[in-house]
Amino acid sequence: MSEQHTTAPVPVPARVVIDLGAIARNVGVLRERAGAAGVMAVVKADAYGHGLLPSARAALAGGATWLGVAQLAEAIALRAGGVTAPVLSWLHAPGAGFAEAIRADVDLGVSAVWMLDEVAAAAREVGRTARVHLKADTGLGRNGAYLFPASPGAATDWSALVDRARLLEAEEAVRVTGLFTHFAYADAPEHPTVRAQQEAFADAVAQAERAGLRPEVRHMSNSAAALTNPAAAWDLVRPGLAVYGLTPAPEVGSSEDFGLVPAMTALAQVSVVKRVPAGQGVSYGHTYTTTAPTTLVDVPLGYADGVPRHASGVAEVLVGGQRHRIAGRVCMDQFVVDVGDLPVTAGDEVVLFGPGSRGEPTAQDWAEAVGTINYEIVTRFGPRVPREYVGGPGGAEEAR
Repeated sequence: MSEQHTTAPVPVPARVVIDLGAIARNVGVLRERAGAAGVMAVVKADAYGHGLLPSARAALAGGATWLGVAQLAEAIALRAGGVTAPVLSWLHAPGAGFAEAIRADVDLGVSAVWMLDEVAAAAREVGRTARVHLKADTGLGRNGAYLFPASPGAATDWSALVDRARLLEAEEAVRVTGLFTHFAYADAPEHPTVRAQQEAFADAVAQAERAGLRPEVRHMSNSAAALTNPAAAWDLVRPGLAVYGLTPAPEVGSSEDFGLVPAMTALAQVSVVKRVPAGQGVSYGHTYTTTAPTTLVDVPLGYADGVPRHASGVAEVLVGGQRHRIAGRVCMDQFVVDVGDLPVTAGDEVVLFGPGSRGEPTAQDWAEAVGTINYEIVTRFGPRVPREYVGGPGGAEEAR
């Protein structure tokens, strides 16, 4: 069970239901797209809000052969939960707990010489060779050793990292098991940086191999590239969002277009139901005013739980089989919906978003309404919103 959220009391006014079978099926779709390449399912950020351990197990059941996380604590949690599959963790600050990770057989992403030196020191302390993946910045301008000279004729960060790795391999302090990079524009497959980064990564791989490094895996494809760019597959694809059934490239295709099924459904119960006359202002600031006698329903879920305040007056929910827009401002713990003359009672179900199979909004619908990305919508839910698991390995005993 993930330690990222506390177990909420039962009954609860809201919950997030995760379809583990959908996660497994989505990984199967990604495997088919990957051809001969394997799949590293990215389960960082509590598996994009879906729950680390249940989602990891479902992804492995669907055919993933690796798991990827950003932080060492996530990798250690996977090991503590009994996951034995290869795990890569790639985002570290000075003083990170590399020794514990090496003992736990976690592969370590390395983006700088100082980081590699800290990993090597930890490996000597533990008395084991550390498994590392060298990360090249091929144009994203973020994490990774910069592949290009900062000034004409200058040595590159990538060259320095490769040279240091070669020396540390000779000492058996580290073993370079992977090389990787990350796209900047994979969700726009025709953008010129996509091809440029592919060519740059090929150069980075060639340079590393000329230096004598022999990585087991080379990988650069995120969800968008895994679905749209088979030429970038290399040895592994590294999808995150698509594992959970959400489109990483909404301008290219929907989840359905890509054969994906969204795994998360966000649910709440109606709390208070009241009839009000025309002219009644709703919620803070009265940004919404009723235009006729109507029914208002209160939903006990707010921005403290992960509902974006920017959803005020724009996002829709499903109540009584009909979609209705949030009326007025989202509050810390609740929001209001004007349902007109729809017969609604306390305890009725409210669907914020889901796969769309019942006519409910999707996470993509919410993202477009709020002016953000679907990644943010699903990763926002906090500790007051328990997860309930259905349809796959783990099941009810994984609920938290």
